[in-house]
Amino acid sequence: MARSAASTRGILLSVAYDGRPFAGFARQRDQRTVAGELLGALRAIDPAIREIRGASRTDAGVHARDQRVAFDTAAPLPPRGWVLATARHLPDEIVIRRAAVVRVGYSPRFESLRKRYRYLILRDLVRDPFLSRRAWRVEGLTDEAIERARAEALAAKGTHDFAAFRTSADERTTTVRTLYGVELSLDPADPRLVRIDVEGNAFLHNMVRILVGTLMDVARGHLAPGAIARALASRDRREAGITAPPDGLYLEHIHLRDDGQDPWPSGPSDGSSVDDAAPEGAPAADDAAPADDAAPADDAAPADEVGTRPGAGAGA
Repeated sequence: MARSAASTRGILLSVAYDGRPFAGFARQRDQRTVAGELLGALRAIDPAIREIRGASRTDAGVHARDQRVAFDTAAPLPPRGWVLATARHLPDEIVIRRAAVVRVGYSPRFESLRKRYRYLILRDLVRDPFLSRRAWRVEGLTDEAIERARAEALAAKGTHDFAAFRTSADERTTTVRTLYGVELSLDPADPRLVRIDVEGNAFLHNMVRILVGTLMDVARGHLAPGAIARALASRDRREAGITAPPDGLYLEHIHLRDDGQDPWPSGPSDGSSVDDAAPEGAPAADDAAPADDAAPADDAAPADEVGTRPGAGAGA
């Protein structure tokens, strides 16, 4: 017996993944992707699921702790059922951490109010096999160098035209974005790890990685202090620093207007206990990518841009 269309509803997921084995989030022909694995697991439960709608098209090698994904289904499973039932069909690198009920056709891309990314820098003279492709190892990061980067980051806060902090693949006409914070801190459990937390209403193609690369260039003396301010003023990509590799980039949390009903487990999708309300007067996100899977990923870079500065040699 065919299921009634009236029983169809939307389901919103919080998905975490290790991006190392995948060619990015969005589905690609003949490539292993997060969305492809996730859709396959969901269709093992409900073969009628036609598509999944992600909030951010992370690039190859980029990780996520709270990617948001929605789909429509007529299967009578509660949110708890979707979390537990899909676990047996997903690879070890992907896990659904939370599910909630939303309206049919719900798209988290258009519900996003702000996103938070974290970039991990490993300051060590030798590589750490346990952090391979999970953090960017950068030599020469003394405490003084980190302070230079912290001072440089202040210029990025606020509302600016970030045209200099995107790749040529980004053809969006509006390049003004608001960053609520760009904070550098040491991991209290491992002081070798420098955490760069970037939170904003929306992001351009590769914006976080170029921002991080610029901070590291200033920290190591490859660029003079004030590089971010100069790049913002000129809107010229050549004024900014290198594009940091994808290894250390994590999509930490996406704050949505509607986070769904009857969630399981209950609580915030990212597991935090703090109030995550958007700042008063915060503008809606304007970083939605085109609907086709060939669209550029948020913070994704072509391979030949990683670790290079226009007009300069490869970064150390």
